[in-house]
Amino acid sequence: MTKRKQQFVNHAILAAALVLCSRPLLFGQDGADEKKELPPIGAYVTVTSPIEDATFMTVTKAARDLQHQAEQENRRAVLILQITPGTSRFHQVDGLASELISARHSRVTTVAWIPETVTGHNVILALACNEIVMHPDAELGDIGRGRELTLKQQQDVVGVVEGNRNSKVNRSLAQGMLDRHVTVLRVTVQVDPRENGPTENRVVTSAELQRFRENGMAVFDVKTVKDEGEIGQLSGHRARELDVLVSHIAESRGEIADLYGLPREALRENATVGGVRDVRLIQIRGVIEPVLESFLARQINRCVAEGANLIIFEIDSPGGYLVTSINLAELISKLDPAEVRTVAYIPREAISGAAIIALGCDEIIMHPDAKIGDAGPIEIGEGGQFERAPEKILSFLTESLRTLADRKERPAALAEAMADRNLEVFEVTHRETARVWYMSDAEIHASDGEWTKGRLVPESKPDRLLTVNGVRAHELKLGEEPVADLDDLKQRLGIPADMQLVAVEKTWVDSLVFWLHTEVATVLLFVLAIFCIYLELYTMTGLFGIGSALFFTLFFWSRFLGGTAGWLEVVLFALGLVLILIEIFIIPGFGVFGVSGGLLLLASLVMASQTFGDWGPRSDFEIMTGTMGRLATSVFSVVILAIVMSRFLPQMPVLKQMILAPPGHGHEDEPQLRPGLSGSSAGSYFSDRSDLVGKSGIAVSMLRPAGKARVGEELIDVVSNGPFISDGSEIEVVEISGNRVIVRQT
Repeated sequence: MTKRKQQFVNHAILAAALVLCSRPLLFGQDGADEKKELPPIGAYVTVTSPIEDATFMTVTKAARDLQHQAEQENRRAVLILQITPGTSRFHQVDGLASELISARHSRVTTVAWIPETVTGHNVILALACNEIVMHPDAELGDIGRGRELTLKQQQDVVGVVEGNRNSKVNRSLAQGMLDRHVTVLRVTVQVDPRENGPTENRVVTSAELQRFRENGMAVFDVKTVKDEGEIGQLSGHRARELDVLVSHIAESRGEIADLYGLPREALRENATVGGVRDVRLIQIRGVIEPVLESFLARQINRCVAEGANLIIFEIDSPGGYLVTSINLAELISKLDPAEVRTVAYIPREAISGAAIIALGCDEIIMHPDAKIGDAGPIEIGEGGQFERAPEKILSFLTESLRTLADRKERPAALAEAMADRNLEVFEVTHRETARVWYMSDAEIHASDGEWTKGRLVPESKPDRLLTVNGVRAHELKLGEEPVADLDDLKQRLGIPADMQLVAVEKTWVDSLVFWLHTEVATVLLFVLAIFCIYLELYTMTGLFGIGSALFFTLFFWSRFLGGTAGWLEVVLFALGLVLILIEIFIIPGFGVFGVSGGLLLLASLVMASQTFGDWGPRSDFEIMTGTMGRLATSVFSVVILAIVMSRFLPQMPVLKQMILAPPGHGHEDEPQLRPGLSGSSAGSYFSDRSDLVGKSGIAVSMLRPAGKARVGEELIDVVSNGPFISDGSEIEVVEISGNRVIVRQT
């Protein structure tokens, strides 16, 4: 082998050795460096007053769950405690504070969130947390509220402060909050006496400052935190200026999420922090209309009443009626998040009104390919064509969407862009905190430079209603991180894998209500109710009158539960019925009372069949036309039935005994009408018999108010002019009106 070849081989061997020796570094160390750090986990609990055992258990359970998960997954954990104003007993607060500073929760960072002023014993819980975040205008302090705590209580408070690992809170600051006679100062001291030695900031009392100076420590930059005689209470803004008490200031939960790198769902009120106690699944499918609204409202109220702390709404709908959708969204959004957690699960689509309902939930969790948005209001114009709704309707809708978004801490501009095709939304960045959000031009201008305008959200380009998939909804902070399926959702929500999620079933009442709203059932109810009235007039037994009342009651009851009827419709129906009865039995002829009563009956039935002023897939006029068509069909059917029944009714074994037979067609021993008197001439017969006025007779049947009476030797049909007249009572003819003989009891 030549010398050159030998050198080449040696170099090759050396290079191979270097590669082999460096492989652990290349693939092991670099691989570890490139491993993605998992995001922190978090939980949010509102600590209400007074603090009692239930609150203690909820907070402790949340802290222990976070500690366990942090240990198992090697992740950071943050527990946000929103501390509310109120009065609590010292031993309850002290017990919870001692639990928070214990080593059992060493991997959990506890953060006290103070959105409004808190004084009294509840302040101790804030001092026990690792960090405090306050609203700039909120205040914290005055633990005794003007009363001095016992020496033992003061020692306990100081012990909590010294064990909480919060660099912004110390013994001196706590003493200032306990005793108004203490002066608290923030000073800079030189900890190393050598020239240009290191310095640090400290919070001290006036007595401690005096000792520093007596010991020859260099003290400078003295600032007063609290003067003697003042109440030991600091605002968030003042505390931040002095760099004491608070780690951060914030105006909303969303800012806290950004400060600690938490997913937004972790900063929502969560009724399942202490564990999923009772979960319910409610499905929202198909067109959203008033009957479905009423059904869902009953189901929601039932779930809450039975103690469910997690309700999942599985939404797969193209939308429906606007007002109905907003009503449902408002109902869901106003549920107390501390009592029940609401989650919108969207496997396919939540469009239009369905998107509005989803915005009312605490969380929106979608399949990556699912769609949400396109909530623009439409109405049906001439020729049945869909048209954009008027500006006043759009204004009403966008205001509702903004309210829902603000309530659930979502970008309001994006929610509005689902309905307003001309609204452009931009990504913005907070000038101080670098928080990313989404706003319209008007909102950016109103912020007066607080937010820096960025790029346009592509889905909000002009002449386009914002619609996004699950992945994009998460990016835009409208929804949470997408899930693949229902099992993935269960894992996300902490639902045991072996727990079966079964959709809430309809009760027999719900099924009956839905069936009674069908066109077939509605026509059947009308036919039976009107036909019973006809039979009652034919027989005057009262039995068929009760039947008619029952069918009309079923109609109005189903509309009550279906959400389209109220007491107004019932009152109008009853008033119309009274007017018609007055026309028939009291005031002769067919005039104002009869026409008015008929119109009131018609109006009540139409009003009970629909809700007016809504904007949905069908217009009010179209629905009203359908209702009147069903009424006309019912009346026509009754006419046909009456013609048929009038022929066979007198021969029916039971009913023939109830029928009021006309004079001359009764029993063989009853007096007969004059031979040759026909139905067509009966009117003239009575008109010519004005001589009957003043004559007396005997009622041979019950007059309710119509019936039969014997006047002289003749049996005739008569009508009472007042109350019912019993069979066998003496009567007197008082008036002849057309073919009606009106009598009174003597």
